[in-house]
Amino acid sequence: MGSKSDNKGKGTFQPDSDVHITIDDQMKINKFANYNAKVEDLKEDLKLRQNELKNLEEAGDEIELLDEDTPIPFLIGEVFISHDQPKTQELLAEAKEKKKREIESIQKLTKDIQDKMGDLKAHLYGRFGSNIYLENDE
Repeated sequence: MGSKSDNKGKGTFQPDSDVHITIDDQMKINKFANYNAKVEDLKEDLKLRQNELKNLEEAGDEIELLDEDTPIPFLIGEVFISHDQPKTQELLAEAKEKKKREIESIQKLTKDIQDKMGDLKAHLYGRFGSNIYLENDE
């Protein structure tokens, strides 16, 4: 299976003559590793969405400085459509709310997976003690 250093983010088992790994145990170790990889992907996605939200907020701040009748291009799909300041602010508010919901959804999913990882971790450490090493930055 390898050493701790070459399996970053994965559960690894350190063989010992007194410990027997069942297929169920190996499946739980693999599930933990898969959950850990999913959490890392979600963290990257969360950073991306938080940055997008920040950009929307900064755009809103900049738009407030413009005259109400100034046409402001707003990206809808793949096309920019110009609107006045009030309509653009409304569209930005909707986009920010959508982004906040996406962020909350990612955070909830991450927490749910981390809870499952905690259960698996407790079971596996209970079964194997110091013979197993489960990396998790929690």
